[in-house]
Amino acid sequence: DQLQQKIICPGPVTCLTASPNGLYILAGVAESIYLWEVSNGNLLAILNRHYQDLTCLCFTDDSSHFLSGAKDCLALVWNLYNVLQAEPSQIPDPRHIWSRHSLPITDLCCGFGGPLARAATASLDQTAKLWEISSGELLLSVLFDVGIMAVTLDLSEYHMFCGGMDGSIFQVDLCAWPVQRDRTFQTERENGKVFKGHRNQVTCLSVSTDGSLLLSGSHDETVRLWDIQSKQCLKTMNHKGRNVLISRILTARGCCCLTCAALGTPGPVTNAFIVLAPANMFNPDGKPSVPLPKFSRHLHGTESSDEPGTEGVTLRLGLHQQEPGQSYLEKAEKMYSQMYSTREKNLVGDQEHLTIQVSELEEEVSNLRKINKDLFDFSTRIITKPAK
Repeated sequence: DQLQQKIICPGPVTCLTASPNGLYILAGVAESIYLWEVSNGNLLAILNRHYQDLTCLCFTDDSSHFLSGAKDCLALVWNLYNVLQAEPSQIPDPRHIWSRHSLPITDLCCGFGGPLARAATASLDQTAKLWEISSGELLLSVLFDVGIMAVTLDLSEYHMFCGGMDGSIFQVDLCAWPVQRDRTFQTERENGKVFKGHRNQVTCLSVSTDGSLLLSGSHDETVRLWDIQSKQCLKTMNHKGRNVLISRILTARGCCCLTCAALGTPGPVTNAFIVLAPANMFNPDGKPSVPLPKFSRHLHGTESSDEPGTEGVTLRLGLHQQEPGQSYLEKAEKMYSQMYSTREKNLVGDQEHLTIQVSELEEEVSNLRKINKDLFDFSTRIITKPAK
């Protein structure tokens, strides 16, 4: 329970996320995205491509890309490698700009697969949309009766769960037939796919790793745990306190439920998610092995007057390294490009290699035809040979 580090940010933080590999932290401050490196606290980039305040941020599972959503109705997909390689004076371009929403974006969720994953966006325009990160194409758009405040996918990505402003939670089947890109969720016809229990807007959703439990937080100051199959509420946790972090262990399933409340006594739940319980959680003497450094408020490489006496060696991979040769990030990007080219060759086929194969097969067919003709002529001569 001891405070490890107090970090003063450049302004009020509207959204915050950490990369799955634990190397980077993203924060949304007004219209800007701040990227810090956790190991040394360096501020690596400040991205200004949104026109209104940030509302949500999330990483892909391999930490290679991250997504940002804002009140300007835009969702942007960023390549982390390009962001790290860009000069401090330049703002890198996002990989994709999704502008199909007509009202502010409220939540983002990214599936599994790294750059090949699918991402879901929720908006006040009463729609939830499913996108493909690799191509940037819109795969599905679902229209609801209310504005959508939260969205998440199960591990198998068979279902998309959407939390509405009226407290309802909708379950959308992603494998429904026939396949339609634009779909309308009609509540009166989908009674078996609606979770009802919250009395105010749903702010956050999370699915357990086995796909059987759904966790939801709401402005009604409660966190609910649902059985997805039966749509029954298994447990209701009321929030008491101000800016508190509550940890509850689901021992039967080996999971840990983390919930966080906003201002107020009690206050609306602003975030809740299910994670696997780390091993040191059950150790009362467990402490972080590496202290968290103080995060810088100035871009790395620029003069800073608020950090006197900084000592130590700072290593930054990429364009800022002193040694010649490829950096680790460049090697990783090259490996990714080779992987993609191999995949494309497997899907599309190498034209030159295919031409060679066709030529070899045609030559083999020609030889077989010649052999067949010789056998036919030989047999004909034997059969038609006059008897002695």
